[in-house]
Amino acid sequence: MNLAVRTLIDFFTSIPGSESTQKQVLEDNIDWARQEKRIFLKQSLETRLVALHLETQSYRPALSLIDGLLKELKRLDDKLILTEVHLLESRVYRGIGNFPKSKAALTSARTAANSIYCPPYLQAQLDLQSGILHAEDKDYKTAYSYFFEVFENLSTNDDPKALTALKYMLLCKIMLNLPEDVTSLLQIKLAARYVQLREVDSMRAVARAHQNRNLAEFEQALKDYREELSTDPTIRTHLAALYDTLLEQNLLRIVEPYSVVDIDHVAEVVGQGRAQVEAKLSQMILDKILSGVLDQGRGCLIIFDPQEEDALYGDAIKTIGQVGKVVDSLYAKTVRIA
Repeated sequence: MNLAVRTLIDFFTSIPGSESTQKQVLEDNIDWARQEKRIFLKQSLETRLVALHLETQSYRPALSLIDGLLKELKRLDDKLILTEVHLLESRVYRGIGNFPKSKAALTSARTAANSIYCPPYLQAQLDLQSGILHAEDKDYKTAYSYFFEVFENLSTNDDPKALTALKYMLLCKIMLNLPEDVTSLLQIKLAARYVQLREVDSMRAVARAHQNRNLAEFEQALKDYREELSTDPTIRTHLAALYDTLLEQNLLRIVEPYSVVDIDHVAEVVGQGRAQVEAKLSQMILDKILSGVLDQGRGCLIIFDPQEEDALYGDAIKTIGQVGKVVDSLYAKTVRIA
């Protein structure tokens, strides 16, 4: 009976736009399983409902379900489902931007997985989440190693989700300022079947724009591959950071020859709106990336010459500190003599 219920519910997953119906069916079946005291079926359906809430970004009901599930699973000591639920918990917390709790939940998932035989697909999901969280910490080298392991695992089993791991590998190379490695990475045997796919083309276009340090080319890639680059929150977040970095680099290159430069001219050359350029220049000045000041009355940027740090003040403070120690030492000797 349990298998029949799960099989029937599986038929819904292939129907596009049926998320609300899926939720209602799952909730009805969870109520039925609770009344019939089918505990394992109820937990399985609740886990699936959490995944569906995560997919539709309904994080609050997902967390509410997770709390109840964890209490039951810890009491029953079902390590396999406990691993799945902790993994879902990690993904939910990552979705709401609570990275400390996301990492803690992932650690709990790995702890539970270490005490049982973890199926390869579940292990791949754990590694994928580890890579995502390392990427959020800007540790792209470690993230890449996790994504590569996931890609090897899934591609050898012809799992379509291997493509996601490959895209994340390419993303890591781009974020490590190694866009030229994207081409060589796509020449490995396991990646051959994915090279012609549009998802891979999108990452190749981003890598090319980054290698050329061309902001207009980068924007064009985002426009041409909007669906491939915007639907995945991981790729969207890191490409936004990369766009910000490219904008900074372009602005620094443009203003470098000047001591005073008109903001409208900078905006025209960089191909952005005046308000956006002015806001970015202001942020760069506050972050001490750029030494200068915005003259809003004249509508220009005044750039200061780089100043060498004067070591005199620091040396004077150190000398005063040493004199203070000598005085304290002499005072202590005077007290002992007296």
